[in-house]
Amino acid sequence: MSVEIIYVFSVLFLVVLFFALEVFPVDKIAFFIIVSLLLFGVVSPEEAVSGFSNSATITVLCLMIIAIALEQNGIINILANGLKKLKVLPILLLIPAFMVISGSISAFISTTAVVIVFIKILTELSAKYNIPRSKLLLPISFAGILGGSCTLMGTSTNLIVNSVAAKFGAERFTFFEFSLYGLIFLGIGIVFITLTSFLLPWDTSKNLNSEYELDQYLTNVEIGDNSSLIDKKIVDTFLYNDLGITLLKLTRNGISNKSPGKYITLKKNDKLLLSCDMENLVKIKGTEGLVINEYDVSDVSVDDDIEIDPQQNTIVELLMLPGAPLLQYSIDELKGRTINGALPLAIKRRKNITNVKDKLLNISVDKIKLRVGDRLLVEIPEGKLSELSTTENMTVLQEHTSYAQVSKTKKMLTFCIMLAVIGLAASGVLSILASSLTGCFLLLFFNCIELSKVYQNINWEIIFLLAGMIPLGIAMNNSGADAWVSSHLLELISGKQPVIIIALLFLFTMLLSGIISNNATAIIMTPIAISLATASNLPLKPFILAVLFSANFSFFTPLGYQTNTLIYGLGLYKFKHFLIIGGILSIILWVTASLLLGKMIPG
Repeated sequence: MSVEIIYVFSVLFLVVLFFALEVFPVDKIAFFIIVSLLLFGVVSPEEAVSGFSNSATITVLCLMIIAIALEQNGIINILANGLKKLKVLPILLLIPAFMVISGSISAFISTTAVVIVFIKILTELSAKYNIPRSKLLLPISFAGILGGSCTLMGTSTNLIVNSVAAKFGAERFTFFEFSLYGLIFLGIGIVFITLTSFLLPWDTSKNLNSEYELDQYLTNVEIGDNSSLIDKKIVDTFLYNDLGITLLKLTRNGISNKSPGKYITLKKNDKLLLSCDMENLVKIKGTEGLVINEYDVSDVSVDDDIEIDPQQNTIVELLMLPGAPLLQYSIDELKGRTINGALPLAIKRRKNITNVKDKLLNISVDKIKLRVGDRLLVEIPEGKLSELSTTENMTVLQEHTSYAQVSKTKKMLTFCIMLAVIGLAASGVLSILASSLTGCFLLLFFNCIELSKVYQNINWEIIFLLAGMIPLGIAMNNSGADAWVSSHLLELISGKQPVIIIALLFLFTMLLSGIISNNATAIIMTPIAISLATASNLPLKPFILAVLFSANFSFFTPLGYQTNTLIYGLGLYKFKHFLIIGGILSIILWVTASLLLGKMIPG
């Protein structure tokens, strides 16, 4: 093994470790890859930045812009709103119906955008008709992933695999070339998830207030001048006696007490970190002398002229998506800020593998940061509610009126442009890159979307991830790392049937995609798959398709695919739901795909 190969594997190992442990943001990991490969000379300067100009990266960017236009102009909302008519169906019929619609839309539109709209629609249906979201969101996410695997533009992974494979001399896939396989996998997923839906939890929350249980909201409270808590022991206050409130930390004169005793006497200007339910949070906010993230006009950077009138305000929640401007802000740092007129009150953390409360007791309050999947409770004047829908990479989990402001002409024009992009790409008249670029131009030309909205809502993390990971694939080829891996794999599978080789490749890729992102997995494994097929004197397409499908099929963990992470962050599911239901589904799809792709290899 050469020094170059060792170095590339070392970088790859660190990248996988960074992704798995979430040590750094995706964009920092991308720059680490570019710089580390460039300085060691494994790639040239041109190759190091080639990911930014790669056709797959540009295509994904264009498709993101189209998806943003579809969402902001209400097209995805219109397509999904038909689901409200299905509310009379029993749950066993609702699940396959929702999955069919989600999978169908996701074959042509960003799965993430589709799932976000479904989350909002199901939140409304749950509140009005007591429809259990927990029985539907996981099936919708899984169906979106499977539906995205049906066409070349259905998911960024498909575009990446196609682009990387073409660089290594493989023939490019046509738009519907593997759609039959994708439909088979989607059908299997719908049947299996419907039959196993009894394993999903039953969520019957009827409204925003009843949805939040104890120890779910985190907020800072400061004891002001007129507070009745001053000079009282904790044991004699509601902080100790109310079961809906937990005092996690007390800070006085800059010194934090992580386990405040019940006989501590409270003083003016004490800062309290509380965990409480929605009802108690509202009570605390109305208690004289207690300040929750007090509004200070001198600190406001967004709306200097806003006036907060509690009598005319409403409380709503914002879901944090990748790229949200408030990510990595703490509760303290949010104090005194507004977001399009909304005043932050408290944070509801996403459920994590480790116990959130235990983690909070061991860190200072200024390190309790917002992360993807967290929800932020905000207070906002009713007249400004619609403005929240335009906030970059955050979504309001309640019905709002932003879509009603879009004219029918603009909606129709946006929908027609989307159909034109799909038609041009599917017919082969234009490549997906050319058709998506044309679609973006038409959207901008006819004012269906503004560039300012594009800059705000693009998930730049994915763009930087692609730009950083593509040079890693080039480095594996330049150093011979992919050939080294394939040669050693050949030694292990020597004499095995082609279907066994496909099965092992599929399994390893699927497991890797459960640890790191599906896009990163596709970039790493595509060159290895091509080298393995070439060394075995076997056709390339079955091996490339094995990577394409398996990189998407990380159902056994909420970490591998963005939509799974999103619904997991809502707190409706536990890790075991993905491990059991998604794990069994992954095994079924693995066996099915191995047999189907194995038949593509001549006997």
